[in-house]
Amino acid sequence: MIFLKNDYSTGAHPDVLQALVDNNMVFSDSYSHDDFCAAAETLIRDLIKCPDADIHFMSGGTQTNLVCMSSFMRPYEAVIAADSGHISVHETGAIEATGHKCIELASPDGKILPEQIEKTVAFHNFDQMVLPRVVYISDTTESGSVYTKAEITALRDCCRKHGMYLYLDGARLAMALSAAGNDITFEDLPELVDAFYIGGTKCGALFGEAAVIINDDLKENFRFNMRQRGALFAKGMVIGMQFGALLSNGLYTKLGEHANRLALDLAEGIKAKGYSFAYEPESNMIFPIFTNEQAAELAKEVMFETWLVNDDGTTTIRLVTSWSSTQEDVEAFLALI
Repeated sequence: MIFLKNDYSTGAHPDVLQALVDNNMVFSDSYSHDDFCAAAETLIRDLIKCPDADIHFMSGGTQTNLVCMSSFMRPYEAVIAADSGHISVHETGAIEATGHKCIELASPDGKILPEQIEKTVAFHNFDQMVLPRVVYISDTTESGSVYTKAEITALRDCCRKHGMYLYLDGARLAMALSAAGNDITFEDLPELVDAFYIGGTKCGALFGEAAVIINDDLKENFRFNMRQRGALFAKGMVIGMQFGALLSNGLYTKLGEHANRLALDLAEGIKAKGYSFAYEPESNMIFPIFTNEQAAELAKEVMFETWLVNDDGTTTIRLVTSWSSTQEDVEAFLALI
């Protein structure tokens, strides 16, 4: 089988595994109170040029999102997200389970716009409705699109105007920051958002994410909520070791560059054979359209995600490349079609 279903179904990059092997028998303090996590925190603060950022390591993206959202909002407050956003669709109502409404905005490309936020705030205008408090975005988005600095700046300004927080899901931040159309750097993030996370699970780690809290108003007692929600990892050093390896020598963005390059090579080959796409390819997730019969045939030899069965007899599929994908994977798929 040609595996193009997701970017987290292989183990870890060899440098990450080597760090775990090298430090396997080192005794460390628990719950991220260890030298490995401290070193990784320093790497992150240096990378984003924000010495006052709070860093918290958690096991996965859904856990990170629900802990952050439940910490940043009061019980009557809500989070705004695109209708395709991960918290809207693929987290089994985790945000709602914490007692907060997720206000979904229509978005054809996975992005949301300041004017949509303005309308949402204006609509929720009295005390029988939830109060919008957080705007959730992801980079890359669920459709593989990448935000520009100007787009996030406009969202930030809108949030500040209404006393709201801007939160960025960075599950695929390595791919976003290394995309051809990207103009955002790690150093820009503290100026653009109130909190974000650096994804490890989909970017070369065995597992693990690093939540980064910039806004001082969101920092107090965060670890108490982590503990209550099962997010304080006893062997926190294991996540610290991995981020230490990923964020050294530019490895993190190099892995994103590799995944993006293969995806765009794949997209160019698919386009050359006459097929179209649901969204313009920008990163490591691409969405070609085949007939239903072609998609069924492809499924016999390719592992992919069926994204949408369309009314015109076609199927939009999602193909995802990762740090472990190869040029041979690309060539094999193109030969197959």
